[in-house]
Amino acid sequence: MSKSLARDDQQPSAPPPLEEPLARVVNIVRELLETAGAEAEAFIREWPKALIARPVVARSLPVVSSLQGLSPYAAPGTRALVEATAALAGDLDWRQTYSSADFGQRFLDNYGWSEWIGDRGAFISDAIACGVLMLGPDTEYPAHSHEAEELYLPLAGRAWWRSGQSDWRLRAPGTWIHHPSWTTHAMRTGREPLLAAYVWRAGDLSAKSRIET
Repeated sequence: MSKSLARDDQQPSAPPPLEEPLARVVNIVRELLETAGAEAEAFIREWPKALIARPVVARSLPVVSSLQGLSPYAAPGTRALVEATAALAGDLDWRQTYSSADFGQRFLDNYGWSEWIGDRGAFISDAIACGVLMLGPDTEYPAHSHEAEELYLPLAGRAWWRSGQSDWRLRAPGTWIHHPSWTTHAMRTGREPLLAAYVWRAGDLSAKSRIET
């Protein structure tokens, strides 16, 4: 058999499993966590020593389309993570915590999250949960709280954030935001969608947030 025929007879190589590119993305989050200061120390200690994968079923949501073209709204230090998330979006498991009875259908059309590490993530951990939240333009995530302590890092899109009794504050991408356990917080986007990385620790990492009235 000629060399040319041998090349034609080869089967195309299979694409790498999700765990390989997602592990690289998760490691970027871990590196960024080093910049969050003293509030991140407990999260870093509980970060999994090894990334043990579990099977993931790809699921999409309407808000995932907002990832396209989001890179220009990123901070220089978060742009690589935004672009990597957009590239992997079709292979990720996108979910929602709420129903239309909680916040209405329009909110559901502009909201979703994908857990990368945790009880439901692509990598197993019972100590932390880590992933990304996506909000579409002109969307308010109403006041809520949860037992888990939380760090957020807005990756792309300027949005208003409110914590406890504070007023709304415009936050640019690249700045860590800390929510201690049971701290009421809310987010609101304007014309720009919001992509934010989150890390949870302590408490029930799969619990539905408590909606504040």
